[in-house]
Amino acid sequence: MKKRIALAGNPNVGKSTIFNALTGLHQHTGNWPGKTVAGATGEFKYKNQEYELIDLPGTYSLISHSEEETIARNFLCFEPYHAVIVVCDSLCLERNLNLVLQILEITPNVIVCVNLLDEARKKKVSINLSLLQKKLGVPVIGTEARKKRGMKELLEQLHKLESEKYTPTKVRYRKETEETIKLLENELKKIDLKNLSSRWLAIRFMEQDLILEQEILNYLKKPFPKNIKKIVIERKKENSNDDFVSEIMKKAEAISEDVVCYNNSCYDERSKKIDRILTSKKTGIPIMIIILMLIFWLTITGANYPSSWLFQLFSNLETNLIHVLSYMHAPSWMSSLLVGGIYRTLSWVISVMLPPMAIFFPLFTIFEDLGVLPRIAFNLDKGFQKCKACGKQALCMMMGFGCNAAGVIGTRIIDSKRERLIAILTNNFVPCNGRFPMIIVMISMFLVSASNQIASFTQVLLLTAVILLGIGMTFFISYLLSHTLLKGVPSSFVLELPPYRKPQILKVIVRSIFDKTLHVVGRAIIVTIPTGFMIWILANIHIENTSLLAYINHFFDPFGKMIGLDGIIITAFLLGFPANEIIIPIMIMSYLSLGTLTDYNSISELKNLLIDHGWTILTAINTILLSLMHFPCATTCLTIKKETGSLKWTLYAMIIPTVCGILLCFLTTLIFNLF
Repeated sequence: MKKRIALAGNPNVGKSTIFNALTGLHQHTGNWPGKTVAGATGEFKYKNQEYELIDLPGTYSLISHSEEETIARNFLCFEPYHAVIVVCDSLCLERNLNLVLQILEITPNVIVCVNLLDEARKKKVSINLSLLQKKLGVPVIGTEARKKRGMKELLEQLHKLESEKYTPTKVRYRKETEETIKLLENELKKIDLKNLSSRWLAIRFMEQDLILEQEILNYLKKPFPKNIKKIVIERKKENSNDDFVSEIMKKAEAISEDVVCYNNSCYDERSKKIDRILTSKKTGIPIMIIILMLIFWLTITGANYPSSWLFQLFSNLETNLIHVLSYMHAPSWMSSLLVGGIYRTLSWVISVMLPPMAIFFPLFTIFEDLGVLPRIAFNLDKGFQKCKACGKQALCMMMGFGCNAAGVIGTRIIDSKRERLIAILTNNFVPCNGRFPMIIVMISMFLVSASNQIASFTQVLLLTAVILLGIGMTFFISYLLSHTLLKGVPSSFVLELPPYRKPQILKVIVRSIFDKTLHVVGRAIIVTIPTGFMIWILANIHIENTSLLAYINHFFDPFGKMIGLDGIIITAFLLGFPANEIIIPIMIMSYLSLGTLTDYNSISELKNLLIDHGWTILTAINTILLSLMHFPCATTCLTIKKETGSLKWTLYAMIIPTVCGILLCFLTTLIFNLF
């Protein structure tokens, strides 16, 4: 029989690394508090016993205030499992013990795993594990998960857990509180509690958490004894919810003081010095901008070569594909559809999208693992608080740089529904990897045309300015939403600044490419195939010698001219809804009046084509602005619909950035015409 094991712990304690070490699955293990929002499941075998390991969301407490806390608590309370492995950070043991003590109230089948002992050793911090085990009354195992040290001992302890009896420590409260708990326990024992602890239930009733009470009622499927409410009301004055929290904290502090020895009182002095620089009001934001510029420069310069190679590869494959279709005597319309429509659309998306993402995601993950990104979020926290939004929105916004759909999913770490909606509606103001190529191409063709080191630096500078404009719009729209459509008071939260850690470069590259890059590209390919078919249909069905695509272009032309663009650009953005990467090839096809997507061999050739069709610096600037601010792609829209459960909010997420982009284009055109 397979045994279910729950894996619990605070964010950023190496829980996912232990999950990977035990199961062999490759889950992302970013140095980012709150990264895991939904649980993952894996399997492993030890001494002929099969286990199922459930990786619960990282949480600081089981007193539910957020989605991840609710998921973790509900699993531990209402789901069947054999034992719980609680992972703790050896350098933050006191804080981690708060969660351990809360879980011990629910179940005695607990193994405490003190992880990151190698980091503690480097900083001359020692932990008396045997004393900790004695004080907690449950098994304690020390591990170094990254090096897979202690894994065998953890498995062995798990294997013999049932054969050894342990008496978990209990947090004792004031005399009056304990009397009330005893009275409630006596009442609760009158009904079948299944696997729930009567003491834990009594404490929860005293806290008067109505939502949890309803969940317990649904789980037990029977009414509570009538005297419970009466006892709670009668003794309400004698008990305070703060007692439960403060006593757990005192217990954790006392245990930590007894078992942790700091042989070097200045063990974290270096981290504090770095934090004083990275989180300073004077230096924090400038350093953040420099880091962004560095990532963008490496992405831009590094993506050029593999992108050119992929274009050449697909060009050669296209020739072979044409020969195959000719050999099969395929009709000309089918060859045109398969090659000029679907194949060229796919090849463009992969050639343009894959190289920058293969560079961007690993770079982003390295800074994530180093512990730099939470510091950037810390610097942006006050700005979001002034907008009456949640500071955690900064984390979701940065996730949007890689993929806006991922950024939307990341908003699950925000507790307040109102603030989460603000984060979702504004996430698209940060350009994803699908929009970077358009912005970069426009900058390199019309704003910085030279090809030297100075020009390369200028391109990065302008790209960073565009990104900062998007961040600025995120703050501005968040402020407007919080004062109009989504009024409310901002919630408070604690943003943990994790310790600086050396990233595992090889693992970062592998997991970034396979877990992120290929996943996003694969998703883009799925939506691109039908798009290529649709574009081919529009370009090849003619009415009075004019294609449907041309009719659409002419229809939008007056509106396009009004905002400094043209009908072809507007049409390309609309048809690029499934994948932003195909906007440029749609433009080329429309300008050349071709029935198939085409590509140009060089940036200069593409620039000449655009200039021949009336493009100016104004057109390029407005194209950049519209690329930065327009409706999300199809994948992101589907994600928004799924996360909000509402078509209304999905439409708002499409309308808000599009209106902002159109207004900015109109203002830019007005200013250019005046001067």
